[in-house]
Amino acid sequence: MLFSIVTITYNHLSGLKSTAGSLKKQICDDYEWIIIDGASSDGTAAYLEEVSADITSEPDDGIYDAMNKGIERAQGEYVLFLNAGDTLADDQVLFKIKERLLQEKHTPDFIYGDALESNHAGKIFYKPARSVKRQVFGMITHHQSIFYRRDTVGDLRYDTFYQIAADYKFTSQFLKKAPGYLYIPAPLCCFEPGGVSQRQAKQARNEQYQIRAELSMASPLLNNAIYYIQTVMFMLKRGLPHIYWVSRSHRNINP
Repeated sequence: MLFSIVTITYNHLSGLKSTAGSLKKQICDDYEWIIIDGASSDGTAAYLEEVSADITSEPDDGIYDAMNKGIERAQGEYVLFLNAGDTLADDQVLFKIKERLLQEKHTPDFIYGDALESNHAGKIFYKPARSVKRQVFGMITHHQSIFYRRDTVGDLRYDTFYQIAADYKFTSQFLKKAPGYLYIPAPLCCFEPGGVSQRQAKQARNEQYQIRAELSMASPLLNNAIYYIQTVMFMLKRGLPHIYWVSRSHRNINP
């Protein structure tokens, strides 16, 4: 099996259905779907009885604890975290990645691509990924556009001390141990707005700052500069979204 698609959900039945619909449309079926439900009370349990997936429904200690449970259950060569409400960008995403892998001489540990991001008005923006060499500046793409080779993940898990930016720490640690990566120059996911990282952006920046220090990713001077740049970009996105998206979409990718 090539892919393990892990979906974390809690009281988001409509989002879970959107994610399910996206996966059903894939022309490549070389995947398993793993659902980690935090014991939802919104009708999700009844819906899960109709779904063909590896399902765990029980209380957890937050999203990253649930994602760790997903890693433990995964059997595919690559793991993708596509949470309830998030969708793959089109019906050929898994097929395109599988085709690219067949062309590669070496098996990449880390596969990533661009993303589509919608705002609350429903407008879709194209969000290019950055180079893996720029991970110090923040996540190079949305978590939902990253495929991690399961064997390389090994015993690496999400640090549940961090409530919002554990994906940043996990990805940074993974890239330190992953010698090979593959960039797909196309959108791989459509990211649902309104997630915790957007609602609590300041805490996300604070946690990323702490992670960079913890992993010795940047000097104190650079770490402070990155924090300042992230704050400015957040303010620009909130106050002048048109300028933000024009500037964001023209960043070059040089893997």
